[in-house]
Amino acid sequence: MADEQRVATRFGLDRVQTAELLADFEAFGWITWNDFAGSGGWSLTAAGKVRNERQLAEELTAAGATDDVTATYHDFVSSNALLLQACTHWQLRPTGSDRLATNRHDDSAWDATVLADLEAVGQTLADLQPRLVRGLGRFAGYDQRYRRALDRVHAGDLDWVTGVGKDSCHTVWMELHEACWPRSVWSEESRQTWAMLDPSPVESELP
Repeated sequence: MADEQRVATRFGLDRVQTAELLADFEAFGWITWNDFAGSGGWSLTAAGKVRNERQLAEELTAAGATDDVTATYHDFVSSNALLLQACTHWQLRPTGSDRLATNRHDDSAWDATVLADLEAVGQTLADLQPRLVRGLGRFAGYDQRYRRALDRVHAGDLDWVTGVGKDSCHTVWMELHEACWPRSVWSEESRQTWAMLDPSPVESELP
């Protein structure tokens, strides 16, 4: 989910061009505006996800990169559970009486363990990045965006682990997941996780 300014910045477009494209995509039924947790942004509709899937598959085929990029998925998904666990532990710190207690970040040992897991995920991403870029150049930069978010956390801005509406660690990781690999190669665990985060029935609409 991203607003007009984030889309423009992410893809190096000016605001006018971005606004026109977003209006066109909304008219085609590919994107819709959503409000969440005090912020809002554009996200793909079920029809938009189907179109995105087809575009990604065609792009990978044209570049002769389908097999190489698909081969990286196993390494990515092996760290997916660790990333999701770290994000959960960053938000929650179970107590004896409340397993869903909010993490108040007053337990340095707990947070240090979470940060170590996030660093491990970042290293996986740094290792994957060159292999992805060999497939498609536009896959560049995810490792740097993740690193910048984690550096902000180490500097004391704790919202950059799971924050919405910004390039947080969670945002970058999930964007990479959806941008690089067709859902046809996703693991069942990834499908179930994504279904909880975004229940749009894209799978059933794919040919």
